[in-house]
Amino acid sequence: MNIVDYISLNFYFFEWLITGIGCALIFRKDGIKGIYSFIPGLQQYFLAVEAEREEDGRTYFILAVCRVLANLMRSMFKEGSPVEIMWLIVAFALWMACLLFGIRIFIALCDVFCQKRRWTWLWLFFPGITSMIWGISPKFMPVHKTVSETDFEKAAKISEASIEAVQNGLTVNLTDRTVMNLGKKAYLLKDIHLSIPVGHMVLLLGGSGAGKTTFLNAVTGYEKANAEIILRGRNFYNNYESMKYDLGFVPQQDLMRTSDTVRMTLYDTANLRLPANMPRNEKKERVSLVMEKLGLSSVAKSQVGKLSGGQRKRLSIALELISDPTLFILDEPDSGLDGVVARNLFQTLRGIADEGRIVIVITHTPDRVIDLFDDVIVLAKDAALTGRLAYYGPVGESYEFFGRNSMEDILRCINQKDEGGEGRADEFVEKYSDVMEQLSTEAENA
Repeated sequence: MNIVDYISLNFYFFEWLITGIGCALIFRKDGIKGIYSFIPGLQQYFLAVEAEREEDGRTYFILAVCRVLANLMRSMFKEGSPVEIMWLIVAFALWMACLLFGIRIFIALCDVFCQKRRWTWLWLFFPGITSMIWGISPKFMPVHKTVSETDFEKAAKISEASIEAVQNGLTVNLTDRTVMNLGKKAYLLKDIHLSIPVGHMVLLLGGSGAGKTTFLNAVTGYEKANAEIILRGRNFYNNYESMKYDLGFVPQQDLMRTSDTVRMTLYDTANLRLPANMPRNEKKERVSLVMEKLGLSSVAKSQVGKLSGGQRKRLSIALELISDPTLFILDEPDSGLDGVVARNLFQTLRGIADEGRIVIVITHTPDRVIDLFDDVIVLAKDAALTGRLAYYGPVGESYEFFGRNSMEDILRCINQKDEGGEGRADEFVEKYSDVMEQLSTEAENA
């Protein structure tokens, strides 16, 4: 390597490092991870996200990758050959396309940061110095804010409460559940604290996007949150392998083999979930007991594919009941069932809860079976579109809390206005937050 190449290599490394640091400082102003600023191509993509020109950024990234590939292809052929010249032309065309999209991105970036567009040329030719100035100086701030910084989120205050774990039930202290969206942290759930004793059947109520499924996934450990989940006095996250069969989850759609019989399906599940050293006759007795409890004895020899909708749902519940779990979670178990069959199914779930278990259910038709529930968890989207706890407690008291006389009316009350609701989610999130703080204070003084 000659001295010119050495100096050139060090210059490009220094430029890359300074530009990366500068962009990282800029990204921090809008909640984007700084690590992306050190990856060529992605750096420009997230600058485009900052500039609210994500589509241009995506196109730039694709063009940049194609340009690298074109240069690699060019290097494989003899210098001056027709094929090498062809790839040189392709690489130049891609460079021009990147330049044009870069100009579009930097012009938009200047607009978002309320700066004169002449900065575009400095971004193109002196990105290191320019990014450092924009990153360090407090004068360069985007006019938009991330969702986590909105006044709306501040309006729905955080209770900062914590529920003391019950020994014979489920305790959830969920601080938040977040995901990264385009490099920014997005809150799916926040500030959910509740404790459910055994023997209770609980309705999980909330509109579309309120976080019901996300909440259940957090409780089950399928998608862990920043939370402490205590079941029967043990931390579920820390002891997942030894406790996973203490939780039964029945999804909306079953995944059973339709060609197997009911008995065979249950027996296969027993072999998987019950202790390997359990005698075969005890497993058979367990299968027979579960079939009898769920009303499946008469169809024990029938193929799963020939069962009615209600029977298949009962079989799904039976599969989870095999391991005798403490916590039962069901996502719309009455989906596709008529009123009589659905109520019969919920009466069965009521019986399961009465045996000393916890049953949590999502249903879109709660009012027809609400008399079978003990409590209701109400999740609502606040103004920052984050799932929040708007109420948890006895069903009867929920009507007074919301000033409504049905679950459907409660749902309409907390839904956003563009969803046909009254848009009062923040009001009740704050109201329940005050209740939680009062209960927490009373517990500390007791």
